[in-house]
Amino acid sequence: MSWGTELWDQFDNLEKHTQWGIDILEKYIKFVKERTEIELSYAKQLRNLSKKYQPKKNSKEEEEYKYTSCKAFISTLNEMNDYAGQHEVISENMASQIIVDLARYVQELKQERKSNFHDGRKAQQHIETCWKQLESSKRRFERDCKEADRAQQYFEKMDADINVTKADVEKARQQAQIRHQMAEDSKADYSSILQKFNHEQHEYYHTHIPNIFQKIQEMEERRIVRIGESMKTYAEVDRQVIPIIGKCLDGIVKAAESIDQKNDSQLVIEAYKSGFEPPGDIEFEDYTQPMKRTVSDNSLSNSRGEGKPDLKFGGKSKGKLWPFIKKNKLSLKLGATPEDFSNLPPEQRRKKLQQKVDELNKEIQKEMDQRDAITKMKDVYLKNPQMGDPASLDHKLAEVSQNIEKLRLETQKFEAWLAEVEGRLPARSEQARRQSGLYDSQNPPTVNNCAQDRESSPDGSYTEEQSQESEVKVLATDFDDEFDDEEPLPAIGTCKALYTFEGQNEGTISVIEGETLYVIEEDKGDGWTRIRRNEDEEGYVPTSYVEVCLDKNAKGAKTYI
Repeated sequence: MSWGTELWDQFDNLEKHTQWGIDILEKYIKFVKERTEIELSYAKQLRNLSKKYQPKKNSKEEEEYKYTSCKAFISTLNEMNDYAGQHEVISENMASQIIVDLARYVQELKQERKSNFHDGRKAQQHIETCWKQLESSKRRFERDCKEADRAQQYFEKMDADINVTKADVEKARQQAQIRHQMAEDSKADYSSILQKFNHEQHEYYHTHIPNIFQKIQEMEERRIVRIGESMKTYAEVDRQVIPIIGKCLDGIVKAAESIDQKNDSQLVIEAYKSGFEPPGDIEFEDYTQPMKRTVSDNSLSNSRGEGKPDLKFGGKSKGKLWPFIKKNKLSLKLGATPEDFSNLPPEQRRKKLQQKVDELNKEIQKEMDQRDAITKMKDVYLKNPQMGDPASLDHKLAEVSQNIEKLRLETQKFEAWLAEVEGRLPARSEQARRQSGLYDSQNPPTVNNCAQDRESSPDGSYTEEQSQESEVKVLATDFDDEFDDEEPLPAIGTCKALYTFEGQNEGTISVIEGETLYVIEEDKGDGWTRIRRNEDEEGYVPTSYVEVCLDKNAKGAKTYI
């Protein structure tokens, strides 16, 4: 059982695991240190300490306590709950025999771990460098083969053309020979580098990494043994002065003796083992297949009608295009965001607009600071002409002033949109006035269905309605008709106010948190529910401010909210 052979491809996980082991050791040191401080406070403080260091349930930390050393630590904490009294001798002995010793050991462990993983990274960098060299020589070999093939085809074309002079044909023949020789040289270079890489890779996966991981495994097992020995010492200190808690200490010793470094190492293998085999040698890829026709004197008589070899070079390029295609599709799907963020719900839109205003104000301040700096520099130039020409700064000063003006206009535009969202601008309808009351309240929670002048699309986005004027008329007419009913509407359920709402706008009603009222009309999708307190008091409140319970037997009632 060796990490070098079983976990050859888990360098990062082993690095995290060993760091976690050091953290556990430091946690144990801190635990003992606080224990010594609590000794004088007796059992109550000791139980609090035990509870503090218990792993959280249903968390990742709890899963990490499957190792025997960690289980022993948990047993130690459980035994501490039975402690009743301690004195100063226990505190002094624990500080000298455990805390100081383990703190020194942790420093040595960190140095050893750092050295081992440094060697591992160095080996990784070396094999990566060899791989890059191999890829470079491979691409060069492929390129030279293509060039040689093209030169050969050009020579054959010239040779078959009766209108070409013999000198041009000979020149093409010589060029084809040169390209052929270059391809042969690249082939030899690629073959040499490939053999070297395969050798380096074999050494990396079967010698270097196994040796480094074996050292890391031995280091980790020593840590596990050391924490077990510290737990034994922890128990013996108590045993010397408090015989009455001997049973608890026996339990701690038993927990410490149950630590099995080999078992913990096996758990690491079970947790991180991938099951893959180390990679084998890379096969030689021959790019000389197009060069079956060697350049010779006999090649001058080759006929023009010989076909080109049907080869495909660079086949990988097409496969690498998909990330960009995917990105373009995603951007088309998302679409452009409106400048006023009108596609967002009101609260989210308000935050976006406020964020934009703050950003613009920061840019304005930055430009103003730059303008002040230029102005000061110009004053210096005026007082000391030898330092520079003041007129040279006029263009820059005008440009900065122009930028400030543009930013201010942009800020005013976004502030106007922000004011509209926050209800500071005049409302366009009764529905808008009711809506603005939501933002003017003192403690407004998040409102889910308050999309003013918008409707929700199936994908959850918001779109502006085509005709705002017709909407205003319809809403105003509906609103007036609702309150012009001569007969009071029957109650269809009850509701409980979750928050206090001050109905300052026409058609709304104020409610107090915890108050129970009657529901006479459900939310029709505009984010408002019509309620009644008594015969004379009724109006609208935001749906998100109340918890509605509809009566199943009432007319028009459908569901419980």
